[in-house]
Formats: sequence, C-alpha cells, structure tokens
Amino acid sequence: MAKPPGPAVRKGRGASYNPDNRFFSTRSEAEPDGWALAPDPLPPLATTVTPLQSRSILSRNESPDIPFTLSINPYQGCEHGCIYCYARPSHAYLDLSPGLDFETQLFAKTNAAELLRRELALPRHVVSCIHIGANTDAYQPIERELKITRSLLEVMLETRHPVSVITKSALVLRDLDLLGELARLNLVRVYVSVTSLDGGLSQLLEPRASAPHRRLLAIRKLRAAGVPVGAMVAPLMPFVNDDEMEVILEQVAAAGAEWAGYVMLRLPYEVKELFRNWLQEHLPLRADRVMAAVQQMRGGRDNDPRFGARMTGEGTLAELLRQRFRLATKRLGLDMERPPLRSDLFQPPSRALDRHQIPLF
Repeated sequence: MAKPPGPAVRKGRGASYNPDNRFFSTRSEAEPDGWALAPDPLPPLATTVTPLQSRSILSRNESPDIPFTLSINPYQGCEHGCIYCYARPSHAYLDLSPGLDFETQLFAKTNAAELLRRELALPRHVVSCIHIGANTDAYQPIERELKITRSLLEVMLETRHPVSVITKSALVLRDLDLLGELARLNLVRVYVSVTSLDGGLSQLLEPRASAPHRRLLAIRKLRAAGVPVGAMVAPLMPFVNDDEMEVILEQVAAAGAEWAGYVMLRLPYEVKELFRNWLQEHLPLRADRVMAAVQQMRGGRDNDPRFGARMTGEGTLAELLRQRFRLATKRLGLDMERPPLRSDLFQPPSRALDRHQIPLF
C-alpha cells in the first residue's frame, strides 16, 4: 500500500511502510479521516520465514562491473532492514513489497547445500570463485538457527572449491573453523561491510545488522585466524556518511583488513522512494541536499543503472570521492592487489565423499 499519513517509524525496521511494487495491478492509499488526534501506536511487526525448495542455487553473472561470475544467495529478503538495499526490488517478483515485506517476510533456501553438491558434480561445471551473499546477507539473524550458509561452506571445504563471502554481521565468526580451514588451502576471502562508525546512524540505516564495533571485531578475529579479509565502505551516501570515509578506512586497516572497496548509493525502482521517505523521517534538514547530490552524480536522475557508472557515479562530486578513496587506501596499504584463490584443488562431490575411503581396486 502507499505510505500512510503521519509518522510511522517502526523501531528495529528500516522501512516504515510497504510501497506498491511495480508489478501490482491495483493500488491503495490511506487517507486521514479527521477523527484521529494522534497516530495510533504501531504494533510489533514479526518476522516470518518460509522454507523454499529451489530448483537451482548458482546464479550466473555477466555484468562487466562485478568481479565474480557465480554467486549464491541462501535467503530472499533480509532482516537487517538496510533502507538503501538495492536488493529490495527483488521482492516484487514474489508479489510482495520491497518495503517492510522485504525485511519481515523472508524465504530460506533450505535445500541449498544439496543443490550445490549436485551442481558442482556436473561435468560442465567450471571452477570459479563462488560469491556468497551478493544480493541479501548470508549471515542475517535467521542464519543463526537455520545454518544454511554454514552448510554451503561445508560443501566448499569438502570439494575444495574457492569461495568468497560478504556480510555486515559478526555472526560470520561462528564459522571461523570452516573459514580457517579454507584459508589454509587459499580457498576463501571474506569482506566485511562497514557503512558508518556512528552507532546511532548505523542503527537507523541498518537496524538489525551488527553494530560497527562488532564488525571491526569480526575483521580483527578473521585476520588473527589467518582468513584473508577485506572491507567495503558501502554504500557511500553524500552528506550522510561520506564524511566518515577516511576514518572508516583507518579503523578497518587497524583491525587487519587487507583491501578495501566502495560502492556509491544506488536507488533502483522502489528503493528511491523508500530512501527519500527515510531521509524525511530521520534527516529532514539534509534531505533535499542529499538527493540533489545523488542526482548530480546520476546524470540528473535518482538512479543510473548503466554498467561502469552505477557503482561509482559520475561528475565532480563522484570524482572527488573517488580521489579521496584512492589516496586513503594507498596511504593505509589497502590498495594491494588481491592474490587469486586456488582452483586446482577442486574435487567433484562424488570423489570428495570417497577420498577418505580405502579403494577396493
């Protein structure tokens, strides 16, 4: 439905309403009736998880500005509730809203490990690093109980397959045993996304993701365990968190990150209105300035989907941020070339399952 009138901020949620998705054939709008003197308190909004039996688990990517060709998303929807999340519009394909539905109505691919074994066993499989969590966070809160991401890492270790992971959650430390074994074989790389070091701002932007100090701790412990770890300052939002860029890079470097990257704020489809609404609710005095800067970097629009431009933006402000990032990463040693992960150790599941058995012939 359309945005309800009056304040409607829900504690612990990024979005405050359910915008119509672009595929809805009908729309509804709430209108004040003149009777209510104040908004009714909003009831708690529960998270529901629906098991999903997928037919396949590997997504293939041909985008020239993404550095991997294979990815896995164990979950659809994300309870972290990041208001800026570019994956929100994908919930429209499920006849759900990219707003509150995206962060409360989740789908878990419970047969993910089984499907991965099956796909890795195919003769046509070409070994290439598989990226986990490209769309929604693989370590969002429901992973604590469901352990789908952990089961995928178990398959990666079993088959000696290269893998990378990106997350905003310190829950990644739960799997330090598997990540450590993969690291000893040069088969894994982990990226921790740090959007802000301001706990209050982070809670508003990413209400159910790990606090900034917990993400820095995750970087520190991963590095101490010998796991190659990098950081993403993502997304960079003009006049929201761009002033923190250098200090974030300094903190992740001090924690042990070996590389760093960034992505400019992207506002595809319904995300643009959700983000505008968030600005009006939480940063009203800066809202117009933020969106003017976004449009300056996006050719006068809220979003620019073109390959090559969508991740970094264009124009004077985008170039200034690019130069600041380049100088800071060079100064901190975060611009080192990443060594390739091994691909020559791969054993298809059928052979991997038998490698500890005594051959009969």
